[in-house]
Amino acid sequence: MTDPATLDVTLIDGYVDEPAHFGVPPYISTYPRFTAGALVDAGVPEERITYHTIDELRDERNKWRDVADADLMIYLGGMTVPGKYVGGTPAEPDEVRELAWVAEGTSLMGGPVRFGVGEENAGGQETERKDLDFEFVAKGDVEAAAYDLVGNGLEGFGNRVRDVEEVTRWARQGAFVVSQHPNHPDYLICELETSRGCAYRCSFCTEPLYGNPSFRPPDSIVDEVDALADRGVKHFRLGRQADLLAYGGDGEAPNPDALQELYGGIRNVAPNLETLHLDNINPITIVRWPEQSREGLRIIAEHNTPGDTAAFGLESADPVVQEQNDLNVTADECFRAVEIVNEEAGWRPEGDGNANRLPKLLPGINLLHGLQGEREETFELNKEFLHRVYDAGLMLRRVNIRQVMAFDGTEMSETGAQIADDHKKLFKQYKTEVREEIDNPMLQRVAPAGTLLPDVHLEYHQDGKTFGRQLGTYPLLVAIPGEHDLGNVTDIAVTDHGYRSVSGVPAPLDLNRASMDELAALPGLGDQRAGTLVVNRPYESPAEASDALGVELPGFATARAPEGAD
Repeated sequence: MTDPATLDVTLIDGYVDEPAHFGVPPYISTYPRFTAGALVDAGVPEERITYHTIDELRDERNKWRDVADADLMIYLGGMTVPGKYVGGTPAEPDEVRELAWVAEGTSLMGGPVRFGVGEENAGGQETERKDLDFEFVAKGDVEAAAYDLVGNGLEGFGNRVRDVEEVTRWARQGAFVVSQHPNHPDYLICELETSRGCAYRCSFCTEPLYGNPSFRPPDSIVDEVDALADRGVKHFRLGRQADLLAYGGDGEAPNPDALQELYGGIRNVAPNLETLHLDNINPITIVRWPEQSREGLRIIAEHNTPGDTAAFGLESADPVVQEQNDLNVTADECFRAVEIVNEEAGWRPEGDGNANRLPKLLPGINLLHGLQGEREETFELNKEFLHRVYDAGLMLRRVNIRQVMAFDGTEMSETGAQIADDHKKLFKQYKTEVREEIDNPMLQRVAPAGTLLPDVHLEYHQDGKTFGRQLGTYPLLVAIPGEHDLGNVTDIAVTDHGYRSVSGVPAPLDLNRASMDELAALPGLGDQRAGTLVVNRPYESPAEASDALGVELPGFATARAPEGAD
């Protein structure tokens, strides 16, 4: 029998994107953390567990030696919803096969990849289950498979689901692995699981394949946050669930007391956290239990950090599509839920250091195309819904428009990608119209010029600009004039708006030191007035500069005395 204390184990994170789980950098999903904890619980020492992301393997070929030499190599990944990513690129099927070929020891694959893979990670396609040449594929929970496989001397395991006691232990014991993530500690956000499964059965969704909702108790999650905070993590998202408002209840109705215990406990063990966001809330919960939902939303907005987003799975405003795909919320019901979230949580924080911040919590709308029953009218009905929200003066943080991926075990597996393929031209035109007619004006409402975005992480250069994002749920992409040092973190004030991104300048902006491009980006200035500002520097105050230009400058403008001045 193989002694677990002598095993060298390598975990490869190929990233995950599920309906209720995200793990593409700067996010780290629960899979590597829980699996690492299961290995430790089975007797493998922490120091013998190596963690790499797929991007590390692409950039540093020498790290493939850890794949080859490991006694046990575990691949964790899988995409069951399509997306576009900035911080990392999910593993493609051919890359996953290469891992299996290179591994000289035992190989195990797990995560949502078990539901199937396509030819590439994209929407509008069909998938099928494949082993990708791995020796073992976990058809249950990969962390349970890893625990049992080590306990059985690497000779096999039975597919099973881990229980609450196990995940409570493994979540704490596996917290150490975050220290090996290349983004640790400053640019890493940990996805937290509150529950798995869903009470509803939408035709396309893989979340019901986990069964009905099963909740972790608050102390289990708080204990995990405590361990992660001890490892330097300051950014958290309660994203691993189908409906956070239903947390701790019967799977459908809200339980405000459980939310208070959860959020209050997190704040108690991580008082210096910098991000606390969520992902999914089911709008039908808000409509059916409005008073309990209002109380729950107030609790969330009291404890979270600004810029939070509650993703609403409307999926389609077309009643024909709703009926044929077992969607659980109508357009009218979703509209009412949008109103309630705006009323209870759409406020902006006040007080020192919080001026001009993003709203605390806003809804986001998910729209999915290629579903059964989709027709030309579907696209018009979706646009009508979005216009109705905008015309009512309400706010949406974002609109996600995607095409379906069909997986075995879901009703969409029979339809496949045929409808999405037939409507590709219509889809492309419609998506452009939504970006122009809804996204841009809505973004101006949510983040008007002068909105402060603290702690923007600078990620890449393009076309003479620097692009960055905050950590959080669906963070705004920010374009800043000039090429600033990548990896730095800076506060940004919004100056202009695109469809899904904003332009901004460092805040506060010193008029005596700012570049020509930064000054020209200020609302109402442009190149000519910016040139005048530069020629007549220095200024003793922003008011002096405003008087000289005849234009009111934004409140984030300053005028520090030049170095060496008396």
